[in-house]
Amino acid sequence: LAQGSAADTRNTSVRPAMGDDGQPKKRTFRKFIFRGLELDKLMDLGNEELLELFRSRCRRKFGRGLGRGASTLLKKLRKSKKDVPFGEKPEPVRTHMRNMIILPEMIGSVVAVFNGKDFIKVEVKPEMVGMYLAEFSITYKPIRHGRQGMGNKFVPLR
Repeated sequence: LAQGSAADTRNTSVRPAMGDDGQPKKRTFRKFIFRGLELDKLMDLGNEELLELFRSRCRRKFGRGLGRGASTLLKKLRKSKKDVPFGEKPEPVRTHMRNMIILPEMIGSVVAVFNGKDFIKVEVKPEMVGMYLAEFSITYKPIRHGRQGMGNKFVPLR
């Protein structure tokens, strides 16, 4: 038989990694790090230190002031997170503010972002810090080219 052929019959069953006591090892999850800082340290940062970690576009936006809409959104998110028991998802907060930058204090909350027609629920995760809410609420329905029966108006003659 040729090496690496389909007829090569080796035992390739995958077994979980075993610990010293014979039990399967527990999965270790990768810690979230944003620009060299872990999540708990990121939450403790003040506004000035946090701004130094963001991109220049975000720094410029915060330097010019957040405005009333963004501060009310943050207040509503804090309130919805505070009212929920531990381990459950908070009530979604509806907003049209697609240009709001995701801050570390928003992690764990649920935001319903308007896409022009509907409110799309977005659960804020640590990986989203520094991005805009709009990046997670698509405004159009992606088209599928070349599917049969999609918009074909012509029926062939027999």
